[in-house]
Amino acid sequence: MTKKAILIDDERLARNELRKMLVDYPDIEIVDEAGNVQEGLEKIDLHNPDLIFLDINMPGKTGFDLLQELDRSPYVIFTTAYDEYAVKAFEVNALDYLLKPIDPKRLADAIHKVGELVQKEKQAVQEAAQRGKLTEEDQVFVKDGERCWFVALGDIRLFESVGNYAKVFFGNNKPLILKSLNALEERLDEKVFFRANRKHIVNLRLVDKVENYFNGGLLLELKGGDKIEVSRRQTVKFKEMMSL
Repeated sequence: MTKKAILIDDERLARNELRKMLVDYPDIEIVDEAGNVQEGLEKIDLHNPDLIFLDINMPGKTGFDLLQELDRSPYVIFTTAYDEYAVKAFEVNALDYLLKPIDPKRLADAIHKVGELVQKEKQAVQEAAQRGKLTEEDQVFVKDGERCWFVALGDIRLFESVGNYAKVFFGNNKPLILKSLNALEERLDEKVFFRANRKHIVNLRLVDKVENYFNGGLLLELKGGDKIEVSRRQTVKFKEMMSL
């Protein structure tokens, strides 16, 4: 299965070198490249890639800033000359972190991970779509280790992406389930469950307070005290949905 990829790096030589290395992987189709964050965002909107190779230090905004602007993130492989950002990279669910000059073996391992995850993701989304939408009255079975719950969807206030898992917030419980946010979104009623940003889906019925936030976004406070930022793009959609 071919995966569409975009190279985002302010150094043309680095993009060219990576492009040469990726010739050995015919299942990776480089559909475009960008030299800064704004250009990268435009190319991601245009192509909807499966994967981005993303530099961190670029003029103006960083690779982390770019991810904050996205509502749904493709798989991310960071490519950087600096190793001090590795922990933060995995906190934002990066698939891998490759140090320049890129080692061919490390690149091969990263691309192998991409292939496995893209296949699983697409299969999960297809299966979710075939099963149809769930209503807030539906009860779902949640299992985390030895603990199990039957919980009404309407009682779930938040889903949070944690790598290939999703953390489910209801009451004082926060179990992990092996589902991506994209697969969950296919099954949830969009009038009730809103994709606030690339990492969170919130239950609109359980929003307690809405505040303006920086960069034109919003901050939602949920019953239970969780505070979730709505991305600038999703803020427009939120206001349209909630206005008279």
